[in-house]
Amino acid sequence: MANNPLIEKIMGLTEKYQALQAQLADPEVMTDMKKYVQLSKDYKELSPVIKAGMAYKKVVEDIETAKDIIANEKDEELREMAKEELADLEPRVPAMEQEIKLLLIPADPEDEKNAIVEIRGGAGGDEAAIFAGDLFRMYSKYIETKGWKMEVTSSSEGTAGGFKEIVFKVSGDHVYGTLKYECGVHRVQRVPQTETQGRVQTSAASVAVLPEAGEFDIELNMNDIRKDTFCSSGPGGQSVNTTYSAIRLTHIPTGIVVQCQDEKSQLKNFDKALAELRTRIYNMEYQKYLDSISAKRKTMVSTGDRSAKIRTYNYPQSRVTDHRIGYTMYNLPVFMDGAIQEVIDQLIIAENAERLKEAGE
Repeated sequence: MANNPLIEKIMGLTEKYQALQAQLADPEVMTDMKKYVQLSKDYKELSPVIKAGMAYKKVVEDIETAKDIIANEKDEELREMAKEELADLEPRVPAMEQEIKLLLIPADPEDEKNAIVEIRGGAGGDEAAIFAGDLFRMYSKYIETKGWKMEVTSSSEGTAGGFKEIVFKVSGDHVYGTLKYECGVHRVQRVPQTETQGRVQTSAASVAVLPEAGEFDIELNMNDIRKDTFCSSGPGGQSVNTTYSAIRLTHIPTGIVVQCQDEKSQLKNFDKALAELRTRIYNMEYQKYLDSISAKRKTMVSTGDRSAKIRTYNYPQSRVTDHRIGYTMYNLPVFMDGAIQEVIDQLIIAENAERLKEAGE
């Protein structure tokens, strides 16, 4: 086979892949859970590029075989079959090479993690809180279509509906790598429910998406954490108000405060709050990484600058516009019903193009 740098890279990675397989089967490695988790992660990350690489290698080999038959075979029928195979295989090569080049670029190590999502009503008072509630419903519908699991950690309802703030955890496959594109300020233009003159107003809500820190990502010293209990607040004077089940945790060295009141069990609220606290501390360091890449990638305005306006929802025009890539759709009711994958796909395509450009610099 002629020199092919891409295949050479794949073969080199195949050796690493096989070595990881051997290590994961080693009983001694299994006793070190932190090491085992990291090796499993490395193995999982390599799997797609090995699979794509092997498929590409076979296509290249088949192309060479077909060319050899065309050049040297005297049987006309075999030569015609080889020509047909060549016509089928050669157009597939550029897309396969593009896919492998993209897979060879190191992915954000956080993409596979679960996510903590926080929606806050911004400028616009009651209407902003109502819009924050609309966004929560939109994400709830989307999460349902993905087969992910959602757990609300804490919420504060708006006086006219919706939420002043709502925090929830999303668990599933590649959650953060998908939802990270939603991070930033979402702007709505519509006639508010509270408006009697029928005037269109602009309000906003902010969305923050944090990769959930795993047990081995950060070690917490419980002596650094102050725990407070308080009565959960709930509508209608429910029994939840009379028990000290809500938990507030304060991380003294950083001043980070989280609380959880969604569960009736104090122990469950504590576990949820601790997981969120771990995530927020971890994200103080992760933010430095986001800042370092936000200048290079317009798609990462979403996470690199959480105060940036990323999307406008215009109800009179039934229009959704994503400002990072200038992408506009005119199906707002469907979009607000959870059909947001199309925009996320466009953002992923744009970011992948930027990553390939970075790799080629």
